[in-house]
Amino acid sequence: MSSSCDPKYAPVGDVGAALMMIDSRLKSVYDGKTETDPEQQALMDQFTASLGPGGADAVLDGACTLIFMFMKWLRLAYEDHGKDVIEYVVPNLVATMRMMPRSVGPEVIPTMAGLVVAAGTGLSPNLWRKQYGYWTEDEMTPLEATAFLLAEHINRLTDDRDFATRMITEALSSADEG
Repeated sequence: MSSSCDPKYAPVGDVGAALMMIDSRLKSVYDGKTETDPEQQALMDQFTASLGPGGADAVLDGACTLIFMFMKWLRLAYEDHGKDVIEYVVPNLVATMRMMPRSVGPEVIPTMAGLVVAAGTGLSPNLWRKQYGYWTEDEMTPLEATAFLLAEHINRLTDDRDFATRMITEALSSADEG
């Protein structure tokens, strides 16, 4: 039986722009820069402002596509070891977000956990979220943090700081070729 949250009904969005933002954050953290670089933030703000409403929605959908793709990879990886992705990813994600109170308010953590559970069970995270209304401004940074944390989780599992980004880039390249 098909669900209204089936990924085949979801817009893919601007995965490239979303990936660029996540990759930039990963590189900053790996370089030991945990505080936001004002110059980098100004560039991100300028980029975001240049998108307009339609472009911003496309990046938002792209971030959700990343979450879906990361969770699909994680689900397959954990299943290969007889483990449940929800059991191993969601508690870690929630605990990490609780340690980020300036970026992630406690009121949005359940929504981000829901996005990850939806993606982990094969549902579209953006369609799952949209059934509760449109995204709020307060959810934008936590959405980015969710995609970032999933990418970082994959990178740690593979012991390769670029694995998550490379995986998506290769998937995009093969989609372009097909």
